[in-house]
Amino acid sequence: MQDRPTLSNTTALTMSAARLHRRRLLQAALIGPAALAVGLRAPAVRGQAKPFAGVTLNGAAFQSVFHEYLKTYIPEFEEQSGMKVNFEQQAFPVYNQRMDLELSTGGSAYDVCNVTFIYSGRWIGAGWFTTLDDFVNDPNKTTPDWDPADFVSGAQSSLKNAEGKTCGFAWEAGAMLMGMARADLIDKAGLKVPTTFEELQQVCEATNKQEGVAAFVADKLHHWNWIPYLMGSGGGVFRNPPEDLMPILDTPEAAESAEWYANLLTKYAPSGVMSFTDDQAMRAQIAGRASIRTQALTWMTPLVRHEESKVKETTRYALMPHGPKGNYPGSNSHGLGIPAGSKQKDAAWAFIQWALSKELLTRIVADHGYGTVCRRSVIESPTFKEKLTLNGQDVAALYLQVLELGGKSGYMKYRTVPVFPQVGDKINKAIERIASGQQNGAAAMKQAQEEALIDLKKAGVNL
Repeated sequence: MQDRPTLSNTTALTMSAARLHRRRLLQAALIGPAALAVGLRAPAVRGQAKPFAGVTLNGAAFQSVFHEYLKTYIPEFEEQSGMKVNFEQQAFPVYNQRMDLELSTGGSAYDVCNVTFIYSGRWIGAGWFTTLDDFVNDPNKTTPDWDPADFVSGAQSSLKNAEGKTCGFAWEAGAMLMGMARADLIDKAGLKVPTTFEELQQVCEATNKQEGVAAFVADKLHHWNWIPYLMGSGGGVFRNPPEDLMPILDTPEAAESAEWYANLLTKYAPSGVMSFTDDQAMRAQIAGRASIRTQALTWMTPLVRHEESKVKETTRYALMPHGPKGNYPGSNSHGLGIPAGSKQKDAAWAFIQWALSKELLTRIVADHGYGTVCRRSVIESPTFKEKLTLNGQDVAALYLQVLELGGKSGYMKYRTVPVFPQVGDKINKAIERIASGQQNGAAAMKQAQEEALIDLKKAGVNL
């Protein structure tokens, strides 16, 4: 997923009752028969009967299918721990605005909450979240099987502060893949799945409007969709984030890649694509009106799993193409953390351990088909692989590969700096001006650079 809420339940992966028995067997293979026999336990409270009796824990997050699934298991945790859990969900922008205000004032209204990817730099950098390393290293507060190293490094990178201390643990990762809804058209054209930017354009040229299908589609958040193409061309957003936040949008690489990307949208995408939301772009694919999209896995699985999909048999997945300077698919993550103002930090930590335990995440995958967990052991489990085997492809392996790419080089750091939203807005507008023919790439990105500098200076950024 990207920096936005996940799909509704209607687009989540589904499972039939006939497969329930097999699912339970696979689950048992991963977490062990003993755990299943006694039911899910709160990891931090084993050996004690209701150690948090009388405690009320207040949590908050944006609306997502993961949190909806999580809430169905909370009564089990309440029974084991003795605490009462109130867990609120708000619409994505509402949650972020409310939590930004709550955290900035040092409020104590919430004990555990979502650390939103695009705000993680601001929230963590300002010290508004409790560092969790002391909790992790305390055997009296942390169960031995917590295993923090099990969380994929690429998903955890945005949840650490400048000193490398952990301020949250990831529950979801967005891993950008290429989903080809009409891969059969590529075959008919005698071409292969594109692995480079050049090959992607060749495929779009050869397949566009074949059988009435647009070759390419995207949504309007260009500051997510375009930047992997920018970085693959040798460009970037900032000079050296997070230390050096000088924008570098007026480079030849930025101008050329922006024009190239805008050309994909104007020449090969459906009419009206410049205003498409995530859902509209996805629906163009599942309706068979558009073929290729590079986007987070959350928006790719419905091509095969959505009940309304007309492209279940023709969909194929791959890593997004690479440019002359490498492959930089977008990856991001959301995590659960403890606000610095919380009065119930021990209880909050017990909740996080339970919510993101190997046991519970395995259950959520098995029971609901949830496909964007961040624990390596769960991703590599038979249960997860079964759910993410789509049209015979091991999409789970592709998902993990993208997360690892982001973790190895840290190229997603640009998204975690506090001022990225301002710069991202300038990028969106620049791509729109190019696609509409108002400006060429060089002029549009020069303007974006100038406007970004003005905003950053107003924000007090030392450039």
